[in-house]
Amino acid sequence: MTPPVRRRALDVIADHVDLPGRRIADIGCGDGGLVRALTALGGAVTGVECGAEMLARARAAAPAGNETYREGVAQALPLPDSAMDRVVFMNSLHHVPLECMDAALCEAARVLAPGGIALVNEPLPEGDFFQVTRLVEDEEAVRAAAYAAVKRACAAGLFREQAEVIYLNPVRLDSYEAFATRMGLIDPERKARVAAGEAVLRERFHALAQVRDGAFFFDQPARLSILVKAG
Repeated sequence: MTPPVRRRALDVIADHVDLPGRRIADIGCGDGGLVRALTALGGAVTGVECGAEMLARARAAAPAGNETYREGVAQALPLPDSAMDRVVFMNSLHHVPLECMDAALCEAARVLAPGGIALVNEPLPEGDFFQVTRLVEDEEAVRAAAYAAVKRACAAGLFREQAEVIYLNPVRLDSYEAFATRMGLIDPERKARVAAGEAVLRERFHALAQVRDGAFFFDQPARLSILVKAG
């Protein structure tokens, strides 16, 4: 079996679907980094985020174009029917409550135009970065649940799976402090766990990171599911 290649998530997406001129929704957009990157590639992008601190950071960042942000949750998207050509879940479906994952994918199908594509990118529960982050929260079960929800959505006829791509997503961090901030932005409970476990987290971070050009790198195995709206 050919080992997965190291590629940025954005490059993997751009290799498989066209983005310029497309109406794109980034669900669980965080601080808007991917929204701005997709906008720079020519997409008309709307970011949807429920976290107040993340949403504030997204709106405060220098825009890449005419991107917009909406407050909302994946299981009740603040978007009209058939309004999007692409819907992206970038490492976000596993953050949706377990009982709402199916509804989130139904909502993705609702807001997609006929023939639209949902892109569900999920980190796999393996690799050195997972060995660090699981000290804060072990997401093995919720990541498996997100994958199962994708399979159910296809079995139910909402989507047709066009492709599944496994690759190594390079995670770059300037420092342990940058890692701690990133982890703590998810929610206040995580922020508290990061602070309480700092000594062990810091040791694991430095033991497992690859240091290059003054930064810290981890290869995060990831899966991109490319789903075409049925009908």
